[in-house]
Amino acid sequence: MQDDIDAGFGKHVAEMRRRADEALRVSRLDGVVIHSGRARYAFLDDRPYPFVVNPHFKHWAPVTDAPDSFIAYRPGDRPRLCFHQPADYWHRPPVLPGGAWQAEFDVSIVRAPADARPLLGLERGRIAWIGEPQADFEDWGFAAVNPPALLSWLHYFRAVKTGYELDCMRRASAMGARGHVAARDAFQAGASEFEAHLAYCSAADARDDDLPYGNIIAYDEGAAVLHYQHLDRRRDRPRRSFLIDAGAQHRGYACDITRTWAGGAGEFADLVRAMDDLQRRLCAGVRAGRDYREVHLDAHRAIGQLLRDGGLIHCDAEAAVSEHVTSVFFPHGIGHLLGLQVHDVAGLAGDVQGTEIPRPPGHPFLRLTRVLEPGFVVTIEPGIYFIDLLLDAARADHRRQYIRWDAVDRLRPYGGIRIEDDVVCTDAVPENLTRDAFAALA
Repeated sequence: MQDDIDAGFGKHVAEMRRRADEALRVSRLDGVVIHSGRARYAFLDDRPYPFVVNPHFKHWAPVTDAPDSFIAYRPGDRPRLCFHQPADYWHRPPVLPGGAWQAEFDVSIVRAPADARPLLGLERGRIAWIGEPQADFEDWGFAAVNPPALLSWLHYFRAVKTGYELDCMRRASAMGARGHVAARDAFQAGASEFEAHLAYCSAADARDDDLPYGNIIAYDEGAAVLHYQHLDRRRDRPRRSFLIDAGAQHRGYACDITRTWAGGAGEFADLVRAMDDLQRRLCAGVRAGRDYREVHLDAHRAIGQLLRDGGLIHCDAEAAVSEHVTSVFFPHGIGHLLGLQVHDVAGLAGDVQGTEIPRPPGHPFLRLTRVLEPGFVVTIEPGIYFIDLLLDAARADHRRQYIRWDAVDRLRPYGGIRIEDDVVCTDAVPENLTRDAFAALA
């Protein structure tokens, strides 16, 4: 299994080297050292927070448990990995993952971070540091720390995934789909939110620390909280609805999947089916050359029509958008870039300098404004929610005339609906990583 994915790793590293060569050239630098990050400890305690690796580090190497490790690269040289494996009998030291990927690196094991210093080629010109600054490396002689020109260049091209990266994301999607099915089955069997979360983690073969973000496991009114963070232990509750937004990771690459389930037949279940149809149509619109801002505005127009057809508003879809009625029910963006990070970088970048492409007026939370290119992986996540804060604001202004408040009051106890897939933009028909993963299970 791992050998299959490593078959594409050499091409991935070749592309990484090509991008780094050009980024270093335009930044007038001779090389780069990427620090993996460092474990942090709770205040006045010896308990560490979960370690999260620098995304620039795992972009080069499939190593995520590697505090105080380094990757050094200079154009023309093979990349070097200095893997920190301290002598420790209180904890199990990190273990360097095996696999054919190691053939692309000169690998050194170091027992202390300082042991890496003579191996990084710092004497060979202007070397930049990428990572969170650390006081004990300040005198190592780096020419720049996180230089903006270098980072902007690297971030801009990170949106285009290599074949290896897409393989990692397909495997993450398979893990996530297994977890979603298990959580749905747990909900339908009477489990609490906490128990549904445990079912997800077991099926996805992941601890909480392995997840790319904290699972959103929301029953009933909790689904109206966009990033609901609680795991209720109660089973004795109405169980009208279930919204789950949960992901998984393979070699540091994430999936980001959301599904909503109705507790029974009726008006809310009909809305869930309508949203699923709407979402599939939006996914089909992920095409090279398309401005993602238009995908977002199309989502608002489609949601306006859904609200009209579902008896939640009086006005037509165009008026619902122009009068900002759809934003009452759909206050977030239609999606974002996905990859090494769930909300991946450079979503607003119009060029390699990081010049920002503005969001559409009235849509401040959209995370992606770029024109889609083959190799982009984006989420498509339309929703409608019954959020008291936003509904109360609409009731107090001109929008109250457009909303059918009797229907809203019936549906408030269900919280909301969100359906989210991860979609690869190609030269032709988009690849839906999420739907493919669920289909493979079926």
